[in-house]
Formats: sequence, C-alpha cells, structure tokens
Amino acid sequence: MQTRSRRQREILDYIIEFMENHGYEPSYQQIARHFGLSSKGGVARHIAALEKKGLLKRNRESGRFNLEIYPESSVNEHICEVAWLENSASNGGNEDDSPLFVPRSLLGFRSAKKMRGMIVPDNAMAGEHILEGDIALIESKSFARDGDCVAALVDRKRLTLGNYFRKGSAVEIRPSNESYEPVRAQADKIEILGLFRGLLRKA
Repeated sequence: MQTRSRRQREILDYIIEFMENHGYEPSYQQIARHFGLSSKGGVARHIAALEKKGLLKRNRESGRFNLEIYPESSVNEHICEVAWLENSASNGGNEDDSPLFVPRSLLGFRSAKKMRGMIVPDNAMAGEHILEGDIALIESKSFARDGDCVAALVDRKRLTLGNYFRKGSAVEIRPSNESYEPVRAQADKIEILGLFRGLLRKA
C-alpha cells in the first residue's frame, strides 16, 4: 500500500481547499509560495508523486496542466488511515512521518480511530509468522487476558510484542521464538499499549 509523505498530504489538502474556495486549481507558483518552496520544480515532483499514487490527475489543456482531484470517498471506501503507535518511531516506525493506510477489511468491525500501526522491533514472534520490520496492527487497550498477543512498553522505554501472562503481581511477555527470552517484570513496570489484531508485510 503506497502512502503519502506529510508534505504531499499537505499539498493535496491545500489544492482541495483552494479549489473549493475559488472554483479552480492553484498554480504551481501559488502552491510553492504557500509552502515556502524555492521552486516550482519541487511542487511538480510532489504533484507527480500524488498522480502516481492515484490521488489526482494532470490534464494538459490549452498548453497548461489542469489538476483533477479524485474524490476522497472513492479512496476511503476501501482503505483508511491508521495512526502510528506512540513510541513506535523510536523503534523504527514512522521514519518519514508518512501516514499509514490499510484495507478496511483488515479492521473488521473495529474503528480505525482505535487502531495503531507498530513496526515490529525483532523476531521474537517469528513462531506466529510476525517478523522484524512487519507492521503490526494494534487495537488500543490498557489491559489484556492471559494468552493475548500484546504490544507493551517495558520500563517506559522498551517496546515489545509478545503473549501476555499474569502471575500474581508479576507479568510475563512470552515470545514464540526459542532464541528469545521471556520478558518478566512487576506489573507496574509493564504498560499494555494494545492487542495485536493484524499484520502488514512490506513488499
């Protein structure tokens, strides 16, 4: 699934708003001026990227380009945007601040607002075919039941994914890979961020 960079998203939103207010699309020069870009060439590259991703189309007419925006409803009908899990960036996620788009079918009945994307930090869950660099879809929750696969923050700094088990005042996060040791700590040292609900694998 291709994503837009933050600047591409801002430019697309600006074009849509401009067209709604004026009835015609802004020129490359107007876009460059609005975003403080030094040249129209930079705008052209962003426009070309948005066109390649199927979000707008350039039509040549009377010697100039006109922009045609594809309705957001046609895009949002089958995909939705999911925020990144807090603390995921420090573990390899959201490197360029790009939004994450996922097929709505992966969410089932769950709301996209409650889902988060997490870059899997290691191969601790390889036994369940969850590999380092995959994008795990996490449903935001602060509690879990024994056996649930959870995203958890250990000692407020280490993000981990594993199967949750409670033993009295202690918590164990178990991997599904014999090469990794379970994470064991007192319950107040482990913060449950959410439950694993799905997976995306980069091409």
